[in-house]
Amino acid sequence: MAHERLRKFNTRDTYPEQKLDNDLCQAVVTRGGKTVYLRGQCPQNLDDFKNIDSHDPVEQTHKVMQNIRQLLQEAGGEMEHLVKVVVYITDVRHREAVYRTMGEYIRGVHPVSTGLVVSALARPDWLVEIDGTAVIPE
Repeated sequence: MAHERLRKFNTRDTYPEQKLDNDLCQAVVTRGGKTVYLRGQCPQNLDDFKNIDSHDPVEQTHKVMQNIRQLLQEAGGEMEHLVKVVVYITDVRHREAVYRTMGEYIRGVHPVSTGLVVSALARPDWLVEIDGTAVIPE
């Protein structure tokens, strides 16, 4: 692992009443490298900015995480370089679905994470937006 992850945990332990399985941690320590700040990623294509044709939180989260992975790769990194994510959802009832789906992409990575329920995102069809920070080692 490129970075030191302090106090790793899995959400199945911290939220036993929910069906979550996300590898997270309390802090990430980086040394050197190139920092990548990702704009909040939404369920739209990076090339043409068209929304995906789905109102399902799982499908929207897959697209968001695929965008994050693609941008990190374009910057010369990988998902393992992700150190922080901020998750914005418009309905708390989508939380488990969004986090379960996000967890597929961050398995073994252990970024720090903040989650917020917001009244709306930039487009009414969007249910989830995730921004991130990564540090790609030298």
